Amino acid sequence: MLRRAFVLMALAGCLPRSNRGEGDAAPRDPSKDDAAKATPAPSEPARADPTAVAQAPKAQALPARQTYDTAIPPTPDNLAARAAALTERYGPHGLSVMVEPPFVLVGNEGAEALRHRAESTVRWAVRRLSQDYFDALPRDIVEVWLLGDDASYRAHARAVFGEEPDTPYGYFTPKHQALIMNISTGGGTLVHELVHPFIDSDFPECPAWLNEGLASLYEQCSDHEGRIWGLTNWRLHGLQQTIEAGRLPSFGSLLSTTRDQFYGEDQGSNYAQARYLCLYLQEAGQLRDFYRSFRHDVGHDPTGLATLRGYVGQDMTAFQRHWEQWVLTLRYG
Repeated sequence: MLRRAFVLMALAGCLPRSNRGEGDAAPRDPSKDDAAKATPAPSEPARADPTAVAQAPKAQALPARQTYDTAIPPTPDNLAARAAALTERYGPHGLSVMVEPPFVLVGNEGAEALRHRAESTVRWAVRRLSQDYFDALPRDIVEVWLLGDDASYRAHARAVFGEEPDTPYGYFTPKHQALIMNISTGGGTLVHELVHPFIDSDFPECPAWLNEGLASLYEQCSDHEGRIWGLTNWRLHGLQQTIEAGRLPSFGSLLSTTRDQFYGEDQGSNYAQARYLCLYLQEAGQLRDFYRSFRHDVGHDPTGLATLRGYVGQDMTAFQRHWEQWVLTLRYG
């Protein structure tokens, strides 16, 4: 939920805009995460009081919010210290805290539910994302706040961070190095947002189209032979309509968008086009290599267009016709 002025100041590849990840799933399929079915409904949410949280005295050990010039890397000692400080401050007010490297998790659904989400969604996604894409951990400790319903999500965002969410699902705030999630909307949004702090450290020059294309690919995902695998999702229908109406921009136009253009001009179409380009590369067995090649060559190929041509062919007009026909064959739901 960052206001537009702050969005423009956000660090490269770490924009707080999340969009709905509609896959609510079985354990170890984060796009369909359903901790409520895996564990008994806890009583803690009713006792977690955002008003009391806001008034809690600041624990002496609680680090100040960091900028990237004074980042606290997520080492085991630093993660333990942050978790202890958060527990001291918020534990008495019904919130549970635990370390799930490289993050610190805070939740209001009870310790068992938080542990389940840590293992079935966060750990599941981090292992697979790291093995395929990311050579670097997030450069700063990121707190992941998992709130059990819309009311507590909005109340804690106001009480702890002084922010009013502008999405019902969740968002990443670089200012506070925190993910704040309405986790009742499903694990897909959480996996989407987990991608951003990794990209910020691993590929800081990453343009918005790939940052959001890769993140949104995993809004709906599953395990495929030990790898994270994107599936078709709710963005498909609108993309197909845009293609059929002949209104979809060229890939050259999409890849050359600035962050402001990507997020501000036809945002829904930009997300969908970027996501399904990533899905195409995944299905062709090229996405991991494309990401790593682009990261290596970004100094002389800042948009990724030259790198993409190396994977799909030099004639981008012909490729786009082929890709659009492929998209029109896909189904969701």
